[in-house]
Amino acid sequence: MQAYENSIQSDLEAIQGHQDAPPLSYIVLICGVATLGGFLFGFDSGVINGTVTGLQQAFNSNTAGTGFNVASMLLGCAFGAFFAGRLADLWGRKTLLLISAVLFMVSAWGSGIAASSPEFVFYRVLGGLAVGAASVMSPAYISEIAPAAIRGRLTTINQIAIISGLFAAFVSNYWLANTAGSAVNEWWMGYNAWRWMFWIEIAPAALFFLALLLIPESPRYLVLSKQTSRATEVLRKLYGEAAVAGKLESIRNSVAGDHRPRMADLLEAAGSRVGKVRKIVWVGIGLATFQQLVGINVVFYYGAVLWQAVGFSESDALMINIISGGVSIAACLITMTLIDKIGRKPLLLVGSIGMAATLGLVAFAFANSNLDANGNLQLSQSMGLLALIAANAYVFFFNGSWGPAMWTMLGEMFPNQIRGSGLAVSGLAQWVANFGITMTFPIMLTGIGLAGAYGIYTLFALLSVAFVLYMVHETKGMELEEMRG
Repeated sequence: MQAYENSIQSDLEAIQGHQDAPPLSYIVLICGVATLGGFLFGFDSGVINGTVTGLQQAFNSNTAGTGFNVASMLLGCAFGAFFAGRLADLWGRKTLLLISAVLFMVSAWGSGIAASSPEFVFYRVLGGLAVGAASVMSPAYISEIAPAAIRGRLTTINQIAIISGLFAAFVSNYWLANTAGSAVNEWWMGYNAWRWMFWIEIAPAALFFLALLLIPESPRYLVLSKQTSRATEVLRKLYGEAAVAGKLESIRNSVAGDHRPRMADLLEAAGSRVGKVRKIVWVGIGLATFQQLVGINVVFYYGAVLWQAVGFSESDALMINIISGGVSIAACLITMTLIDKIGRKPLLLVGSIGMAATLGLVAFAFANSNLDANGNLQLSQSMGLLALIAANAYVFFFNGSWGPAMWTMLGEMFPNQIRGSGLAVSGLAQWVANFGITMTFPIMLTGIGLAGAYGIYTLFALLSVAFVLYMVHETKGMELEEMRG
């Protein structure tokens, strides 16, 4: 770990061109606080998995009602991502992260105390607003704080935090359910274990809020809002005295001097394409949607259902989910060492090709399954092994490429003037695609089967290869002020 930090410190000094670079620990600490938003993003997304039975009993809900209880958060995520991107240009990146921390706490408390489905949905939508805001603001804040030489590595930590949050929610749910005997049993103070599953989140959310009070606002936002003295102080702490003047001037030259950021900045303002949406915006939307259209959240949200559908026991299915989580973290750690060396585009390209191949193998395995006496799919030993290896290889390729690289690029690829607006539109597209994939998988499962569903995800992975080749431009090592869109 020390050798890795020394390597980053060396890169930091090299990019600044002098030896008085600020201590790496300060930059890592600031970015680490921002990644707590990613951790809560993952935790809030994963905690619902252990509470479904409790929700059904507490609210006496049918299948459709329970499904909406589970999916309601995604609606809040879409709105949260959109409005956070816009409001961050008005109120600041740090302010939006503070608001999301408060919403995480209120949602966790309210979801656990809810006495009816409408009340529960209300609090879960609030949680969705927090998740949506954190999903775009955490990587954006890191990108605007981190020097170009180490920006990719530090932003990749946010993806690790998301997966760690998911894992922590699964472990917390498992421990509470086993301690109480069941998620629907009383655990402490007369409340059911499933309610405590939500309340556990209050602790990391409170830590997030308190830690945010100690970190600075993004210097890019401070320049945008004409708070020059504060921007100068933050830049001095981040880059050293010698770099302040040049960095400040560079940021000023990258923004419009006559108005603050607005949605209209997403349109072409000169040439023959006046009034049309800028190409960089379409690239952001494409990155955001393709990340979901390859079906990754089917693995995260429906992993146990998927593997049980092809003959694995419930215990084996849960173990496969744990293995997939370990594979995800390992892939992100590898990417963290590569993303600032080989770049974002090569990672995306290798990931797309790898996902297309492995998804195709999974679809092939499912297509060669048989039906048992109860009409359930049954894989042969060889096809079951193929599906298991290919599925985990797919998870590895995703989390080694599109998982962290997409968020890294969205946080850095937009010019300073349109970063908030670009993130708003891209974040909205990402969560709408997430909602679509999440809601359509059960329909496809009963309609065209697992082989058909994974065949569609394979097609999107193949299309993403062409998208990366022809639409995506490398951002490795570029200062944010060099982004032109």
